[in-house]
Amino acid sequence: MKKTIITMLIALVAIITSAETYSYLKFTKTNGSTLTYSAEGLKLTYDNTNVYVNNVETTATIALAEVQDMYFSNEAGGNDFLRGDVNGDGSVSISDVTALINYLLSGDATDVNVDAANCNQDESVSISDVTALINYLLSGTW
Repeated sequence: MKKTIITMLIALVAIITSAETYSYLKFTKTNGSTLTYSAEGLKLTYDNTNVYVNNVETTATIALAEVQDMYFSNEAGGNDFLRGDVNGDGSVSISDVTALINYLLSGDATDVNVDAANCNQDESVSISDVTALINYLLSGTW
């Protein structure tokens, strides 16, 4: 337990030091959504179940069990969509695959969340996102 706490403290110091060169701290949650926080005045603390984010804009609590990834970025955004929820109905299902294919064939982005459609997170929307979305639906993991 003592070794784990020391390791986490070292990691937090490294994270806070890294924040000096980036503008945002992002958390990718296990459901595919992304939370973005300004790195300005960033302070992170944690306990056995949560990580607490404090900065000049907000204070937030995130359950550790829901965190898939944590990283720094210079790009804002990420709080307003669920990865794979192409049609914006709040869930990821086969209807999102249909919406994504329709978008790719027609180019009509009406009623399509293009950010959420980038399922493989390669910064573009293509047929490979359809494959990633189908794989997610079959396996439950990105």
